[in-house]
Amino acid sequence: MSRRALTLMVAGLLTLILGAIGTWMPVPYVVLSPGPTENTLGEVQGKPVISIEGRQTYPTSGELSLVTVAYQGGPGSRIDLLTALRGWVDPTTAVVPEETIFPKSTSVDQVEKQNTQEMIGSQQLATAAALNELKIPIRTVIAVQGTEPGSPAHGKLLPGDEILTVDGGAVTTTDQIAAAVQRHEPGQQVRFVVERNGKQMPVNLKVIAAGDGKVMVGVVMGPRFKFPFKVNITVGDVGGPSAGLMFSLGIYDKLTPGPLTGGKMIAGTGTIDEHGRVGPIGGIQQKMVGARNSGATIFLTPKDNCAEAVKAVPDGLRLVRVETMHEALDAIAALNSGAKDAADKVPTCSSVPLN
Repeated sequence: MSRRALTLMVAGLLTLILGAIGTWMPVPYVVLSPGPTENTLGEVQGKPVISIEGRQTYPTSGELSLVTVAYQGGPGSRIDLLTALRGWVDPTTAVVPEETIFPKSTSVDQVEKQNTQEMIGSQQLATAAALNELKIPIRTVIAVQGTEPGSPAHGKLLPGDEILTVDGGAVTTTDQIAAAVQRHEPGQQVRFVVERNGKQMPVNLKVIAAGDGKVMVGVVMGPRFKFPFKVNITVGDVGGPSAGLMFSLGIYDKLTPGPLTGGKMIAGTGTIDEHGRVGPIGGIQQKMVGARNSGATIFLTPKDNCAEAVKAVPDGLRLVRVETMHEALDAIAALNSGAKDAADKVPTCSSVPLN
C-alpha cells in the first residue's frame, strides 16, 4: 500500500471515529415532544381531576382534555447530538436551545417550582373564570406570594398570608399596599395586619431604600380568590399555566346540567384570567399531535397561536379559535346543535391571516 493511500485510510478512519464520538457528545438543546393528555372530566390515579364540595354538581360525559408537552434534556441531563438530530427530522417534535426552557440564571429545580406555582395559579384563575361566567359571586383578597431573601419581609410575611390592613387602613389592591409603603422613609416601621391560618396578626416591618428615591419591604403580592364552595383540581405531575381554559370548561360543565361536550372528544389549551380571557401558550405543535393521538377531533386554540397552529395541524383535528371562555362555550354549543349552518358560527384558525 502506498504512503498516500495509507494516509487517506488513516484520516478516513479517524474522521469516522471522531464523527461517531461526536454524535454521543452532550449538546445544549432540549427536545420537545407530545406529552400525555388528561380529561378534566375524568380521573388521574383514581382521583377526579375536578371535584367540587358544597355545591350541586351534575353528571357529564365526553372529554375536555388538557394537553401537555414532554421534554428531554436540560442542565445535568443533556441530550446527545444523535438525539438532537433525530428530533430535527421528526415533524412531531421540536429541538430548541436549552436556555429557552432553562434560562441561564435559573436552575432546573427553580424552573420546576415556577411551573408548579403557575399551575396552582391557573387553577385559581380557572375557577374564578368559571364562576364569573356562571354569575356566582366571588371575593378577591390580596395575598403574599413570596418575599425577597434578606428583605425585612422575609421570614415575617409568609406565602398565603392575606393582607388586611396597612398602617390601619383597609387594602384591597396591590397598588394601595404599595402606596402605603411609599409614604414611609427608610428606617421607619410599616404595620401590616394579615390573616394567617384563620387568625389575624400584626406584622411590623422596617422600610428600606430601594433606589430612585423609593422604599420597599420586599414582599411579592397578588390577588387570591375566595370562593363560596370548594373546587379541588388534581393533575399529577403537570406544571405551567396552559391548562387554564380546559380547567374552566371542566368546572363549568360539572356545575351545569347536561354534558357540555355532547359526548365529543374535545381537547384544547390556553391560559386564562379571572375574566375568562384566553392567552397564548408554547408548544402548540406538540400539543395538537398529543390531542389527535388521544382521539380528539376538536382542538380549542388560543387566537394568538392560530397562525402557528394552521401550519402543522394533524389530519382529522378541527381547530376552533377562541379568545374567551365564553367564545369557547358558544363554539361547543354550535358544534353540538346539529344545525346546517353550525360550521359558519364556529370561529376557525383558517380565518386568521398567516404571518
